[in-house]
Amino acid sequence: MKNMTGAACALLACAPAFAQTASTGLTLYGVVDLGLRHASGLTAANAPAPGSQHSLGSGIHTTSRWGVRGSEDLGGGARALFNLESGLNADTGAPANSAKYFDRASWVGLQNAWGSIALGRQTTLLADAISPVDPLAMRFASVNPNIGVTALSQHGLGTEYGSAGANTGSYRLDNAVKLSGRWGGLTARAMVGVGEVASQSSALSSHGLGLAYADGGLTVSGAWQTFKDANLRPLDAATLGAAWQWGSVRLAANAGRSKAQTGAATHTEQRVLSTGATWAALPLLDLTATYYKIDRTRTAAADDGYGRMVAFAEYKLSRRTRVYAELDHTRWRNNFQGAANKRTATGVSAGVMHSF
Repeated sequence: MKNMTGAACALLACAPAFAQTASTGLTLYGVVDLGLRHASGLTAANAPAPGSQHSLGSGIHTTSRWGVRGSEDLGGGARALFNLESGLNADTGAPANSAKYFDRASWVGLQNAWGSIALGRQTTLLADAISPVDPLAMRFASVNPNIGVTALSQHGLGTEYGSAGANTGSYRLDNAVKLSGRWGGLTARAMVGVGEVASQSSALSSHGLGLAYADGGLTVSGAWQTFKDANLRPLDAATLGAAWQWGSVRLAANAGRSKAQTGAATHTEQRVLSTGATWAALPLLDLTATYYKIDRTRTAAADDGYGRMVAFAEYKLSRRTRVYAELDHTRWRNNFQGAANKRTATGVSAGVMHSF
């Protein structure tokens, strides 16, 4: 924790010097999001539970975080870029990941009119593809199945796939190289993750492709990516979705699928179908309703899953400050939640989100 604080102070101390450099732009930014929540059938971390719980949660609307990003004009339309970003538990002041200074982003890259290349810890192509077409607009990360299951933030497999630095999810990868190209409304991406396991070049590696198209109010976005664990067992995942802005209404739908080899002869397959709409009921008020259907198939186990409805209301007090209220209801199928826990779960939240 002392090292984390020291790193943060060093960056802040350097900010004025960077800001005085004419050719370099440096931005300190972040989000502080805190809300009160009551849940029945869920813990404070939104895992299945037998009872009810009150909590003060960080990141209900948008994940609390802080970061530094910068760029330098290299001439001829080219720029050098970097981004360092760290998750924050705003309710306690602790870092979201005590093992990493910058768990959300730590990369440097180059950019020109055609596209960019970035090297370091960064989001996967699945996460990039989900972002513009998720019905919840990437809100409520701990309850949003497109973030947790489709983009593998909480894959629940108990094994590290790709160089994620954790066995709980593969939403971001260490030691990764990402290429992005843009041609009008078309964006193409390619990514390679280097496992860095001695004498095993494929262990913890990853590679994939992504494609997105945006024109007027229409966005179509998809990606495929494969990951290896330390024993060279694969996890293959894909996602495809679309969003349409029609006046004051945004419609979105997405389909995601992943299949992982979890043992010598065992596999887990997960599928997510999602749909939803956001209505700008007033210039400052957005109302969102979504539904997610999750199906899971495992070797030598009964098929199970759950359905989840989420309703979200957001009121903009200013460009940077918003208040929100949220309601979610989950119905587990075939004992997905575990025999000791409730068969349904409901949560109610309200909070404040400020960005800087």
